[in-house]
Amino acid sequence: HFNKKTADEYVTEAYKKVCKIHRTLPEGGILVFVTGQQEVHTLARKLRKLFPYVPGQATQEPVKKESRRERKRKAKEQIESTSEMDILPKVDLNSYSVLPQDDEEAEKETDDLMENNSDAELGDEDDDEDELENEARIKMGEDKPDSSIPLYVLPLYSLLSSEKQAQVFEPPPEGCRLCIVATNVAETSLTIPNIRYVVDTGKTKTKFYDKVTGVSTFRVTWVSQASADQRAGRAGRMGPGHCYRLYSSAVFSDFAKFSPPEITRRPVDDLVLQMKSMRIDKVANFPFPTPPDAEQIKAAENLLLSLGALRKVGSASNRFKDLNKAKSPVISELGINMASFPVSPRYAKMLILARTYNVLPYVVALVAALSVDEIFVDSIHPSELDENKDKLKIFRDKLSIFRSKLVGNFLLLGDMMVLLTAVGACEAEGCSPDFCNQLGVRFKAVREIRKLRLQLTNAANVVFQDCSLVVDPKLPPPTEEQTVALRKVVLGGLADHVARCNPAPPPGTDKADAKKLKGSFQCMQLEELVYIHPESSLYKNRDVEFVVYQSMVETSRLYMRGVCGIEPHWFPELAPSYCILSKPLEDPPPRFDQISGKVMCHRSGSFGRCNWEFPATEMEYPESVDCFRWFAKFLLEGDIFPALKQFKSSLVLSASTMVKSWAKLQPKTESMLKCLLNKGTCTRDSLKEQWKTEPNFLQKEYLEWVKESEQPTVIELWPPLHRQL
Repeated sequence: HFNKKTADEYVTEAYKKVCKIHRTLPEGGILVFVTGQQEVHTLARKLRKLFPYVPGQATQEPVKKESRRERKRKAKEQIESTSEMDILPKVDLNSYSVLPQDDEEAEKETDDLMENNSDAELGDEDDDEDELENEARIKMGEDKPDSSIPLYVLPLYSLLSSEKQAQVFEPPPEGCRLCIVATNVAETSLTIPNIRYVVDTGKTKTKFYDKVTGVSTFRVTWVSQASADQRAGRAGRMGPGHCYRLYSSAVFSDFAKFSPPEITRRPVDDLVLQMKSMRIDKVANFPFPTPPDAEQIKAAENLLLSLGALRKVGSASNRFKDLNKAKSPVISELGINMASFPVSPRYAKMLILARTYNVLPYVVALVAALSVDEIFVDSIHPSELDENKDKLKIFRDKLSIFRSKLVGNFLLLGDMMVLLTAVGACEAEGCSPDFCNQLGVRFKAVREIRKLRLQLTNAANVVFQDCSLVVDPKLPPPTEEQTVALRKVVLGGLADHVARCNPAPPPGTDKADAKKLKGSFQCMQLEELVYIHPESSLYKNRDVEFVVYQSMVETSRLYMRGVCGIEPHWFPELAPSYCILSKPLEDPPPRFDQISGKVMCHRSGSFGRCNWEFPATEMEYPESVDCFRWFAKFLLEGDIFPALKQFKSSLVLSASTMVKSWAKLQPKTESMLKCLLNKGTCTRDSLKEQWKTEPNFLQKEYLEWVKESEQPTVIELWPPLHRQL
């Protein structure tokens, strides 16, 4: 049954329709489709208030108000049963309307008496007449409660607890009609017993992703014709039923025939990585049933390149004739390992980095938590406020258990630390439902996190073969040093999700602009201002300059969720693909790092599209001729192999000559430099490997720098490995 008109206020229209069905139609459950959790509870609260159910009160079938069709049917039966000889037939005044009828209405009712329609139908004719009769009475919140016809109202949506979801399959209390207010979770693959009437608003809440930036937003849209038919099919699964669509047939004809496939509405970076791992390099040429946009594939490849999961091959020529010859990026060794983890590539990169920083158990728990939506129950549902007013404050304060005690690096870890604390606390208590409820954590989410932790642990033991990782339910809180490492790991996986806090507006700024700038951030991918979500533990922290975020949602503003504080000098190490670096600085001068065995230097630069400057940071010297010169200098000074330090005073030239601008004038410098360049030797480990196959490598060039009196000693100890400290 379609409405003649399509109302904008679809929740109000659904409320009216449910009231009308409950008051006038025979028994049978009602299923109402709305768009989201908030609408579910709003409509459920209104219906409970209008048709209250008190346990134990409704012990018998309620007396329903007779519908207009019921009165017409009874009148017709009386006319047929009256004998022609009866001069004064008995008249039941209760079968007729109290309101006087005009001639047109009386004639219409007489014609209707001859029709033999089902008494369970609510046609458009009745809709118009009943709306005139009940217009002042059936409005949101204006009806008077009627306990004589109780309605047993239940919500149904995906985040509802399993116990409450199971209630919809149980029979309602005696004397009550069942009414289920649901989202599209009840649209398919679900048969609820005794549902006879379906009220379809025709709306659904869909999550849209920006194909390039990944910003997500929820929008209320019309369903497809296929979805509308699925909803109608929920009525009468176990008997005859009716579906009342709160939109016109003309609107229905404009619906899309089918909902767009999910592959066209979400990022495809995980799909591209898996296909690349199967050596399907030309993803765009793959015969998808419904292919993703080329823009989606390009954005996914760019992300994977920045994460190091892919590498470019072939020429980087931009000439038009070479465009068709350009090769797609291929998977790297890092990408092969990342593809082994059943999570997003960003999180897989975090797991790889966690091994390097020795915080793998914590990152496994963190990634499992990040992969599950809606872990916390942030507030009590509006439908429960009337009965549990005191619980509102209790529910809102539950997250403060985790957030209030965070200080120092624990605070800067932000929402990631909140997740770790919540998961650790629930695991330590055996993931009991009661304990989860006390902390405001969804039990279903914790159970899913535990399963994912087991799966990630098994995957980590396969990828890291020397790793013997286990799931520790008593995992202790991270130390200060481990917390810093966790912040670095998060940056490594979310490097394209960096945002910088905008400075406070100067005095005299317009109030509207000052309010807009207050607490705002500038992110890499968008021109618009973004803000930390009010639920974040860093929401009121104004001392954090740079943050990374897990996701961004658009409501009245652009909000960052899953926020973690970072340091700008980490950019070159953990996000080099987004950095523009200067040449190695002369002050401070390069040095040789004994731990890594490499030449280190300081470089400044800028980060991202906005060119955020970061301070001079020590990093590995870029592989260049100058790097080999500095390596030779440190070799001559005995910094690389201490056995050569005894000859430093016997050098015929200062070792610093290797890095002078006029070094080319000295044959000694050029011969040593050429020897190192030919073998690509500029680190301690590479030089050791070279000596394994060629023990006399570099001996001749080194002897040119040493006085003749010391040369026999040099020849005797060469290669200078056995005396290394």
